[in-house]
Amino acid sequence: MNRSDLFHEIKVAGLTLPGNIFLAPMAGYTDQPYRQIAAEQGASALFTEMVSAEAVCRDNDKTFRLAQEVPGQPNAIQLFGFEPDRCGEAAARLLPFNPALIDLNCGCPVPKVIKTGAGSALMKDPQLLHDIVKAMRIGLDSAGAASVPVTVKIRSVWDHEHRNFLEAASAAEEAGASMISIHARTRAQGYSGTSDWDIIRKLKESTALPVCGSGDLFAPVDALKMIRETGCDAVMFARGAIGKPWIFRQTRELLENPGMTPVEPELEEILSISWRHVRLAVDVLGEAAAAREMRKHLCGYTKGVPGGKAFRNALVHCCSLEDYRKAFQSYAPGIDFE
Repeated sequence: MNRSDLFHEIKVAGLTLPGNIFLAPMAGYTDQPYRQIAAEQGASALFTEMVSAEAVCRDNDKTFRLAQEVPGQPNAIQLFGFEPDRCGEAAARLLPFNPALIDLNCGCPVPKVIKTGAGSALMKDPQLLHDIVKAMRIGLDSAGAASVPVTVKIRSVWDHEHRNFLEAASAAEEAGASMISIHARTRAQGYSGTSDWDIIRKLKESTALPVCGSGDLFAPVDALKMIRETGCDAVMFARGAIGKPWIFRQTRELLENPGMTPVEPELEEILSISWRHVRLAVDVLGEAAAAREMRKHLCGYTKGVPGGKAFRNALVHCCSLEDYRKAFQSYAPGIDFE
């Protein structure tokens, strides 16, 4: 693969995404404020937290808030469900949120999702996966949104005895999916163990669709290695982007200049980005909700910074924007936080 080929646009049916470095859908993390931060740091596609098809069909306001777009950015909404008709209806109902694409979750290993028959449970039933994708495609087409691609995110397999990722991907493609993302762990592994990147390579070799790889991407060099070793079209950062959204910018720099050493942000930049995240969260979520949601993000941002333990202890007790301002100002008195 030539140097110029490593970072590139991705064509998903009629949609052109500006690059091949994606933010993965992560429940509890990829809300609108964090997606905006990721976009500012260079993420090429921003996936929402997964939204329930049933909740969408019931006009649930909380669920609709999860689907809110980041202004000026392609909105990649991830949907989960197990009933084809409801998933088709939900896909059409999501059109007011300007989806650039709608992704079907076939990879979530969380028990409360699996027991409904959704998430990675769909890996056990490729025919049902096919029927859901087809229903989503029909729902969008009937609503006049034929240009909105349907994509699918799968796991490598349900467990090591049921290695049917190629069958699942083929079923999705036959039903009208326009891209396949794959987390190269089994459902049984959850988020433990190591990813089998050879599965990503095999999937890429089996389909003409764009393939996005995920799993064990914690540094820019991991993305470079995954692309080179598997031939995947795009990479998707999940846990590796928590507390360090600049990983998207660093990865682009590395893909455009292999062999370079990505520049780590200085402390002042880390504080600037994390403060902006706080401000966005307060504006979008309100002070009380922002205080709850920002704790996990700020623990990530402050990992490894000088005096981080004491700073985190102050941050987790903040309940308002003014509390945050005082905590940041106390930690770094030489910087203005406005």
